[in-house]
Amino acid sequence: QVQLVESGGGLVQAGDSLRLSCAASGDTFSDYAMGWFRQAPGKEREFVALIRGSGSATYYADSVKGRFTISRDNAKNTGYLQLNSLEPDDTAFYYCAGDLWVPPFASGTPRSWGQGTQVTVSS
Repeated sequence: QVQLVESGGGLVQAGDSLRLSCAASGDTFSDYAMGWFRQAPGKEREFVALIRGSGSATYYADSVKGRFTISRDNAKNTGYLQLNSLEPDDTAFYYCAGDLWVPPFASGTPRSWGQGTQVTVSS
């Protein structure tokens, strides 16, 4: 099972950008689909984006489509989430997740999770 560690969160202003990183270890990273979820205070955790192990396909929540970009560098065992045109509603704890299969992401139940990183967007 892969272990995941996120970094790159912070406090930014509306319209700014951030890049989150997800460093993986413990297993063959390219075997795993990788995704990002987020959870805002008082809200349920929600899916943000997903990328297949090979990087051949990506999927996004409608709320971030066109603003966020998920990518990965399997040679570096690292995944990324580029957040552009940030809005106050993007404020949340962002979690990286991994699973050998894609379907668990649809139910929010991938097997591996990072500890999360806080993103705060001020207006």
